[in-house]
Amino acid sequence: MHRPPIAKKQHHTLTAHSHTRIDPYYWLNDRENPEVIAYLEAENAYTEANMAHTKSLQDLLFEEMKGRIRENDQSVPYFLDGYFYYTRYEEGNEYAIYCRKARSLYSAEEILLDVNQLAMGHNYYQAGGLQVSEQNDLLAYGVDTVGRRVYTLHFKNLTTGEALPDQIPEVTGNSVWAGDNRTLFYTKQDPETLRAHQIWQHVVGSPVAEDLLVFQETDETFSIGIGRTKSRKYLEIMCNSTVSSEVRFLDAYLPTSEWQIFLPRERDHEYSVDHAGDLFYVRTNLKAANFRLMAVGPDQTTDVQAWQEIIPHRKKVFLESFEVFRDFLVLEERESGLIQLRVINQTDQAEHYIDFGEPTYTAGLGYNPEFNTSLLRFGYTSLTTPTTTFEYNLVTQRKKRLKQQEVLGGFSSSDYLSERLYVTVRDGAKVPVSLVYRRGTDIDGSAPLLLYAYGSYGLSMDAYFSSNRLSLLDRGFIFAIAHLRGGQEMGRHWYEDGKLLKKKNTFTDYIDCASFLIEHQYANPHKLFAQGGSAGGLLMGVVANVRPDLFRAIVADVPFVDVVTTMLDDSIPLTTGEYDEWGNPNDKKYYHYMLSYSPYDNVAAKSYPNMLVTAGLHDSQVQYWEPAKWVAKLRTMKIDQRQLLLKTNMEAGHSGTTGRFAPLKEIAMEYAFILDVLNK
Repeated sequence: MHRPPIAKKQHHTLTAHSHTRIDPYYWLNDRENPEVIAYLEAENAYTEANMAHTKSLQDLLFEEMKGRIRENDQSVPYFLDGYFYYTRYEEGNEYAIYCRKARSLYSAEEILLDVNQLAMGHNYYQAGGLQVSEQNDLLAYGVDTVGRRVYTLHFKNLTTGEALPDQIPEVTGNSVWAGDNRTLFYTKQDPETLRAHQIWQHVVGSPVAEDLLVFQETDETFSIGIGRTKSRKYLEIMCNSTVSSEVRFLDAYLPTSEWQIFLPRERDHEYSVDHAGDLFYVRTNLKAANFRLMAVGPDQTTDVQAWQEIIPHRKKVFLESFEVFRDFLVLEERESGLIQLRVINQTDQAEHYIDFGEPTYTAGLGYNPEFNTSLLRFGYTSLTTPTTTFEYNLVTQRKKRLKQQEVLGGFSSSDYLSERLYVTVRDGAKVPVSLVYRRGTDIDGSAPLLLYAYGSYGLSMDAYFSSNRLSLLDRGFIFAIAHLRGGQEMGRHWYEDGKLLKKKNTFTDYIDCASFLIEHQYANPHKLFAQGGSAGGLLMGVVANVRPDLFRAIVADVPFVDVVTTMLDDSIPLTTGEYDEWGNPNDKKYYHYMLSYSPYDNVAAKSYPNMLVTAGLHDSQVQYWEPAKWVAKLRTMKIDQRQLLLKTNMEAGHSGTTGRFAPLKEIAMEYAFILDVLNK
């Protein structure tokens, strides 16, 4: 039996609202401290030693998952400004190759960026935010080699293939070209909190020191981004907090002119805009909890009375997104927890829905840059259907499958079954649960079940296909997703009922769904496994404290578990922007509510399930010390002898390892942990 590392205790007092907490592991909040690194490495060594006997299983799982992926693969090309753009992968390589062809798919290939070459010599390499200039001859892209989502902007001359000397460090990677083919606007973050708060203007070939600051967001609860409308006529600065928005716009062809406010921000008013044809289209929750769609001319944006309603508010239908074409309007709507694509002919107002034919699935609008077309691109996946890209003729109402994720190794969708259940939880709400299992799996409580959930930020955790998941399904597992309050699956109220002073609904929903699955013989506590990451890791932490008896094991990926301390520290990335999600603990009411569920603060002398916890040393979303402190405290307080493992990726951030296949090793370790616990 390997002995776990025991973190030293160092007295640290935290006082708020006349309430004092003692945090003996606060000292772990310093990645520059050699003792901290030594402790994390000791935990990694302990995890590796305890998982050593699963090495062959991990290798088998990795090869299984890798073996289902076609190594030579290519995305569906899209057409923009005279070029077909696509991404491809080559056998044996980890990273994407970004390409294009002029005018025809039969033209010679031009490689914009081969990330495999750029990533040589780096343990972590993330390239993203590729932007091609108006005349198609300049490329801007961001590079992060640490994992903290702090990028350096690079530029490339696509005519000559040479890398330009312009380099802009410490940016978010979000940028957009103006229409003059030489001006790039980009976003910078606060170096301490990493909040995106500035928009700068760079002219290619000029010194970076001469770049101009064109906008700064001073409200610490807002973050910003920049983009370009579908019409390409306008640039947009989007300022967003949890509960309100503000957009500024600029003629893309007059980059030195003044930015205009679309509509001044107001608390509890969220809106987003796009421009197509001669109009701005506005998705807004103004007097519309589930959002509605409006239209307005460029000269009347600040006059709400001039906005024309295109799609009214509906109590049972949430307006997720929209796409505007010359003759058609396509709406991405959510009803009864499922996405519908609604097509409206703007000439005669005739409308119809695209049929998907499965009980639980995910559908969504794809990238549709062209305005003068009757072809819609959309994506579709389900628990049994691999990710598929369709082209849909809006006139003939016929769809054409352009590409479906190929799953090697003899996969057939017909070998698997999916279900959608509705669980009536303790306060009467009906929570959807999506399940998938291999045909022939007995639904009598004998099969192991992995219950996954997220339940925060209004992010809907829709049913989706995973070829990696087949390694569990083919070993007799049932996989389930609980669509908890805190997400937005059932409309805006679903989100509102799972945040702030109603956050505990997320946790009780999950517990009630687990209990339902046991009661109805989909699972039993000896074979029931829980998994969630980030804010879903908070869920795992609460469940471990409140109902440890329900689960055989818990996998908590980069879990947000030190809620009160983090939300009291406004120097930590994301804190100030999340007061409207979790509450501001400087307010006594929120402080005590958070304290009542914060996993780290509520660890107790009790038995816990087997647990695998992951962290990223450079994580900018959930700081590594949260899971590290949590595990350290659990080690000294829990009274059982079950496994408690912490694995910190010392070279990555929130999203883990980069590359196409390397992340599969992390998944293989988690699956091996689950299977190992099951068989003990």
